[in-house]
Amino acid sequence: MAKEKESGHSFDAFFKRATSPLVVLRLLSEKPMYGYEITQEMKQRSGGKYTMSLLYPVLYRLLDLRYICEDRTEVVGGRARTYYAITPEGLEYFKVTLAEYHTISEVFCKLMEGGGGNE
Repeated sequence: MAKEKESGHSFDAFFKRATSPLVVLRLLSEKPMYGYEITQEMKQRSGGKYTMSLLYPVLYRLLDLRYICEDRTEVVGGRARTYYAITPEGLEYFKVTLAEYHTISEVFCKLMEGGGGNE
């Protein structure tokens, strides 16, 4: 994967940082989940291509914005497991932002098609 020489970050890393809140909200729109469950669901659905090493900063930001809430905490095997759920505000934000994402993705694809003969 090509790396940006100046920043040291790959396009993949930038893309994941921008889209990870949407992915989390999408998953939580289906059912409440705990952190590890979210990462495993991402990994499974993407065939291992979309993984996040830093999920909790995304969760904490979504909590601060009130797009998700802590649904409940269960103790499993002596460890606390906090489940997160999407809020009505989070669902609305998800719908609007997903529509924006689809629009910009279509525009980007058209831009990448070229047409000027200088590809």
